[in-house]
Amino acid sequence: MGLSLHMPEKYRSRLRIGTCSWKYDSWKGLVYDPRKQYAAADYLTDYAKLFNTVEIDQWFWSLFPQGAKLPEVRTVQRYAQSVPDDFLFTVKVPNAITLTHYYAKQPAAMKEYANRPNPHFLDVDLLNRFLEILAPLHGKLGPLMFQFEYLNKQKMPSLAVFLDQLDAFFGQAPHGVAYAIETRNPNWLVAELFDFLRQRGLGFVLLEGYYMPPIAEVAARHNVRTAGFSVIRLHGPDRQGIEARTGGQWSEIAEPKDDGLRATAALISENTDVAIDTVVNVNNHYEGCAPLTIQRLLQRLTPLPA
Repeated sequence: MGLSLHMPEKYRSRLRIGTCSWKYDSWKGLVYDPRKQYAAADYLTDYAKLFNTVEIDQWFWSLFPQGAKLPEVRTVQRYAQSVPDDFLFTVKVPNAITLTHYYAKQPAAMKEYANRPNPHFLDVDLLNRFLEILAPLHGKLGPLMFQFEYLNKQKMPSLAVFLDQLDAFFGQAPHGVAYAIETRNPNWLVAELFDFLRQRGLGFVLLEGYYMPPIAEVAARHNVRTAGFSVIRLHGPDRQGIEARTGGQWSEIAEPKDDGLRATAALISENTDVAIDTVVNVNNHYEGCAPLTIQRLLQRLTPLPA
C-alpha cells in the first residue's frame, strides 16, 4: 500500500491511532488494494492490518419516533470477527441517549417531532441494552463516547443541572466500561466539569474542530486528564468546505493543520510520560485524508536522528 506508518517504541503500549469509520473507496492505494473487489466486510479486515483502532459512529444516529434504533447483533459479531484480538473499537453512544430533544431539522414525516423532548435522554436501561448488543466486542471495546450537542438554556438550564443528571446516570451505569464525555458547549470547559469527570472516573474527549477552542488551548488552561485514558478526536472546523474542496475523494491532504498535529503530538507525549493511554480518532474532514493525517501525526512523534 502507499501508506507508511511507524509507531515509535515509546508509544506502542499506550497509544491507539485510527480513523472515524473505514468504508472509503478513495483509500484504495493507501489502505486498500486497488486491484481488489471489496465486499463490505473486507474493508475492516484490511483496515486492521494497518491500524490498531477505529471509531464506530454509525450507531449514533438512533433517535426515531417509533423508538431508539440499536445495532444488529450480527453486525457487531461481524466487526468483532474481522479484526485481531488486540484491536480496539471506540464507539459513539446512540444519540437516543445523549440528545435532550429531537433535532430542530426533521424530515417531513417527522416534522411534528422537531424540538420535542427526547424520552430516552440518559436512559440507563437503554444503555444496558446497547451494552448487551456490544457483548461480542468483549476485550476489543475501548471508550464509549457520549457526544452532547451544544445545549442552550432551553435544552439544559445550566452546567450544574447537566452534571447532576450525569451524576445520577453514571451512578446507575454498568461498571467496568470506559466512558468518555464530549461536550460541544465551549463555555462549559471549566474546572467544575473536569473536577466532576475526575471524581466519577470519566474520560474527557478533546474535540479539535467545529466551534470548539483548539485542543492546545483547552489543555493549557485545564487538567484534561480525568481518567486513566484520554480521547482526542480530530474533526476540523468546516465540514462543508472541505467536502466541496475534495469532492468527496478522501485521498489527499487538502488543508494541512500543522499546529493541530503538533498540539496532538505534544498531548500524546505528555500522556505517555504519566502513564495515560491515548486514543486518537481522525476524520477525513480534518485535513482531507485521515490515513495521511495519521502518517503525518506519527512522523511528529518519531525522534529525529541524532
